[in-house]
Amino acid sequence: MNGLEIYIHIPFCVKKCDYCDFLSAPADLETKEKYVEALINEIKLNKNKMSEYVVDTVFIGGGTPSLLEENQISKIMSVLRDNCNMSENPEITIECNPGTITESKLWEYKKSGINRISFGLQSANDQELKSIGRIHNYAGFLESYNLARKCGFDNINVDLMSALPGQTLKSYEETLNKVVRLEPEHISAYSLIVEENTLMYDRVKKAQIKGINILPDEESERKMYYLTNNILRSNGYRKYEISNYSKPGKECKHNIGYWQRKEYLGFGIGAASLYKENRYNNISDINKYIEVLTNNIKENSINNVENSSEVENQVNILNSIVKNLQQLTERDRMEEFMFLGLRMMEGVSMEKFERYFGKPYMEVYGKVQKKMEDKRFLINDNGYVKLTEFGIDLSNYVMSEFLF
Repeated sequence: MNGLEIYIHIPFCVKKCDYCDFLSAPADLETKEKYVEALINEIKLNKNKMSEYVVDTVFIGGGTPSLLEENQISKIMSVLRDNCNMSENPEITIECNPGTITESKLWEYKKSGINRISFGLQSANDQELKSIGRIHNYAGFLESYNLARKCGFDNINVDLMSALPGQTLKSYEETLNKVVRLEPEHISAYSLIVEENTLMYDRVKKAQIKGINILPDEESERKMYYLTNNILRSNGYRKYEISNYSKPGKECKHNIGYWQRKEYLGFGIGAASLYKENRYNNISDINKYIEVLTNNIKENSINNVENSSEVENQVNILNSIVKNLQQLTERDRMEEFMFLGLRMMEGVSMEKFERYFGKPYMEVYGKVQKKMEDKRFLINDNGYVKLTEFGIDLSNYVMSEFLF
């Protein structure tokens, strides 16, 4: 059986961060309960799709999944296991915000098979955290991190952000040094991207009107990027993707699957899927999602796969929560193969490209390859196409060259 990845979206948070454009918002207990019920029904309705695969990674993201009660998370995991072929040693990650977990939650996570935690720290500087609307401080993060270690979690990721309002090269260096002293197995380090329709976007625009730039300049941002490389590498972290570093053997298998175009199913509002060369998203309207997956379902009919009318009804229910369905052409797949694969430091295998598409890599992308090599953005390293350090700085441009 081929491997399959599962993403489960929990769209709830205590307070939306100033920079966040993800599908998340605060909600009351009743809404959370109804959402979990609908989510569980969606998982059950996808049993047939999952039956021909082995699930080897699960990622519970958000939002803040750790806002749910521990019994809700364990029930979701129990239902998933009952409706798919779970591998013997799957990587199962849950995102947690500092201050939203308890010891009892952590023990329940372990009991349900969750073996990897991702903490959204962003910065070890309390003023910087306040500037982006985070609800925690560094002391709160430390408490949550140490609690996870106490409960036996030996695979922890810490998310960091650079180019924050008021952030300096010195304050960012202090954040990096504080985090590496904790020795998490994995660190994700991203630059702040100011998205439209966020509080951060409005603040930046208002400041610009007054002739003020509240964000570090481009040169400072670049220095922060290289500082990340230097400090993390010197502390035993291997950079395996543009923004991700890990101790040996602790790479995030789930994210690697995305970059290698592994098939995955997403459950929950807004969740994306790649299934049999089709990409699609679930609807983002939580009220409609709950209505469709609760009011239109008879509990005793969900697993009734022998009744053809019930099977047809199940398919119709799933189709009614899907949007943006795209059947990928060969050209689409080639483009994705390149711009996703180039995010990995190991690069893209020319041999694998030919095996996958039945065409030599140089026959399809020879002109682009030469152009990018001449500009010193790419190299051919024994049959692997890789970004140079210079190319990483302009990775969006380089990747766009592989679009037909």
